[in-house]
Amino acid sequence: MVQLRPEDAMFDAMLRGWRAQQKSRGLKDETVEDRERLVRRFMEFANEYPWQWVPAHVDEWSLSLTGERHLAPSTIRSYQGTVRLFSEFLIDGRYGWGPACEEAFGTFPVAVCHEWNTIAHLNDYEGSPEAKPFTREQLQLFLDYADDQVERAVRAKRKGALAAYRDATLFKVIYGWGLRRTETSKLDLVDFGRNPQARQFGRYGTLNVR
Repeated sequence: MVQLRPEDAMFDAMLRGWRAQQKSRGLKDETVEDRERLVRRFMEFANEYPWQWVPAHVDEWSLSLTGERHLAPSTIRSYQGTVRLFSEFLIDGRYGWGPACEEAFGTFPVAVCHEWNTIAHLNDYEGSPEAKPFTREQLQLFLDYADDQVERAVRAKRKGALAAYRDATLFKVIYGWGLRRTETSKLDLVDFGRNPQARQFGRYGTLNVR
C-alpha cells in the first residue's frame, strides 16, 4: 500500500514519538499538547517539514515574533526552547528518525537552534519595568510612605486617618503572608486566629487564607 502523503505521515509519527517520550518523563498532558501546537505552528511558518528545517528558519521565525507580534523576550525564549527540544529529539540517534528520513526523503533532521540564534536567560526578571518587583530598599520606602500618610492625616485632624491606617496595614499583611490580590480582597477578621507559638500577637497570630 502506497501512502498518498508520506511526508504528513512521517511528521505525525514524529509527534507521536515525541509525545510518548515526554509522557514517559511525567510531563502533563497540557504541557505536551502546548508544545505540539507550537511545533505545528513553526512548521507552518517555515513551510517545510522537520527534515528540511535549517537554522535560518528559526532566525526568520524569531524575527517575526519580535518585529511583528512584539512578544516578550521570555516568551520567545520559551518558544525557541520548545523547537530546540523537538529538534534534539529528532537528531537523537536512539530514536532513529535520521535514517528513516534519509531513506524516505533523501535528507535528515539537523539541529536548528544554537547559541547564536536563541535568546539566553541572563536576567532574573525580564518583564515590563513597570511591573518589576520592589527591592528590599524600595519596599521599605513604600511601607514607610504608607505609615507617613497615617501620621499626616492624624496631625491634620481630618477624615481619612482610619482609611490610611487600614491601607498601610493591608500592605504589610500582603507582604508578610505573600498574598495575591484576590486573596487579600476576601480577607475577613474571622480569618485571623491565635497562635500558641506567638502569644504576643493575641488573636492575630495566624491567618487562614481562603
